[in-house]
Amino acid sequence: MNKEMLELTSWVIKATKAAGADHCKVNLDSNRSVEISYRDRQPENIKEASTKALIIEIYINGRFSQQSTSDLRKGALQEFIAHAVAATKLLAEDSLRTLPDPKYYQGRAELDLELVDPAYNSFSPENRHEMVKALETACLKEGGDKVVSVTAREEDGTQESLQMSSNGFTGHAQGTYYLAMAEMTARDIGERRPNGYSYAVAIARKDLPKPEVIGIQAAQRTLAMLGAKKIKTETLPIIIENQNVGRIFGGFLAAMFGRSIQQKRSFLADKKGQAVASKHLTLIDDPFIRGGLGSRLFDGDGFSARKRMIIEAGILRDFFIDWYYSRKLGWEPTSGNISNLVIPPGKRTVKEIMKDLGRGILINGFIGGNSNPTTGDTSIGITGHLFENGEPVQAIAEMNIADNHLQFWNKLIEVADDPFLSSSRRFPSLVFENIVVSGL
Repeated sequence: MNKEMLELTSWVIKATKAAGADHCKVNLDSNRSVEISYRDRQPENIKEASTKALIIEIYINGRFSQQSTSDLRKGALQEFIAHAVAATKLLAEDSLRTLPDPKYYQGRAELDLELVDPAYNSFSPENRHEMVKALETACLKEGGDKVVSVTAREEDGTQESLQMSSNGFTGHAQGTYYLAMAEMTARDIGERRPNGYSYAVAIARKDLPKPEVIGIQAAQRTLAMLGAKKIKTETLPIIIENQNVGRIFGGFLAAMFGRSIQQKRSFLADKKGQAVASKHLTLIDDPFIRGGLGSRLFDGDGFSARKRMIIEAGILRDFFIDWYYSRKLGWEPTSGNISNLVIPPGKRTVKEIMKDLGRGILINGFIGGNSNPTTGDTSIGITGHLFENGEPVQAIAEMNIADNHLQFWNKLIEVADDPFLSSSRRFPSLVFENIVVSGL
């Protein structure tokens, strides 16, 4: 644990209580990031940023405020704390705003989640430029004479945080990350300029695919969109590509949080223990995946992390309830934060599934869209490919699917074997039947 961060955070806790707070919680964050992008084989952006910030929560006589500062000099912090305490005393009372019961801090797992790449400090500026050049070159070569433009980008960074509360919680977290991405715009019929991309994110650089692979995938995804058009409205099976599942599932997920439930904006509020999806949907919140982008040992309230079954074979088992909304609802708190969301993968590849479906649409992108957490109604634009007998026959665009989440997820008939690992939402491609796809 960083001794300087620990000393400063402890001092802020003592200074805040001395200034008149009953209780307080402090988050001290330190971040560094580097970003390099190329366009037309020349550097377009080169950025490096280091930030430090302190966020303090103050509790006084049932009153609460949260305030932040980036000036970490003790003299400046003393003045900041005095103003923050004075301002908190002027706010309306909310007796439910308290620090959590310390019993929820207990039982924290003791394990190395492998969130820091030991080789990070050896990642040189030359390495970064070589990565981006390789991304761009591979995309340009694969795109050929159809390329209008290519942008290649890498980003990497380190993150460190210390969280401490006046009622006994202390938690430290540290991590690294790498992102590599290529984006291409292609020349199509008339004025159409389809745009596609590919990317990868990892905690350790060794876990990133080779930049050439990402660049080639970006070009292939873009070229596959050439000639895209609407087809007639039809009811047929669809496959949602793994990296896009999180987009449509987000509307379902939004109804699982304590705030939505308490504010009567959740179509799932009274569905615990009931079937809300087909038997093929199981959802696990797993904070203990080594090297996982959402892995952690504690959450924002300081609750010790634990693996939880959220949906089991279509049955809703649990919600995301933080300390504050647990008190408003009169429910037992779980956690108000998501870690790694996992849908266990199936056994077949997307290509194998496509062969058995006959005619359907493979969705590889969503456009716009909306989802109503109160009713579950959702509508979203799609891009992708019409396929027949397992083979793509036509790129499609400017089409739409609309449904209700409680009906839509009951149409899930299979889960593919390809979880998307460049996200904390580790979702495989999903297969649905009898979906109305609106077009001409």
